[in-house]
Amino acid sequence: MDNRKFTERLMSMDDQTWARHANPWSGWTRVPILPLLALAVWSRVWLGWYVLIPIAALVVWTWLNPRVFGPPKHLDAWMSRGVMGERMWLARKEVPIPPHHAQMAFVLNLAAGGGVVVFAWGLWQLDLGLTLAGLVGAMGAKLWFLDRMVWLYDDTNR
Repeated sequence: MDNRKFTERLMSMDDQTWARHANPWSGWTRVPILPLLALAVWSRVWLGWYVLIPIAALVVWTWLNPRVFGPPKHLDAWMSRGVMGERMWLARKEVPIPPHHAQMAFVLNLAAGGGVVVFAWGLWQLDLGLTLAGLVGAMGAKLWFLDRMVWLYDDTNR
């Protein structure tokens, strides 16, 4: 099983959950998860092992988020189209997508992954500069990826 299918199964993303996740509120309320994770992990200095409480809350929110909002009335919003494009990208082995979208998504996921590595190292070392650089890199690449997913969705749903 590849990582994308593993993640989708881990998150229990079925058709109904994807429909609810397409609500812009779902997408936009997920954006602050990584900065909040940084704050939670950084707080280990003050909280000690109690740091597991905010980290657990973020993990629960990450799983719960695509389930708490109702399906949107339409898919016109940028975030809705991005979520639906991401679902198409995840299913690209079953339903191929245009190569230029696949290539750019791969590059952006590599960039986001690199940002996460820098982010994690910065948190481990309590280095604010590395943490922020990794956060900007990971989130910037993820949002750019999401923008490409809007483009993918628009290109295939005209």
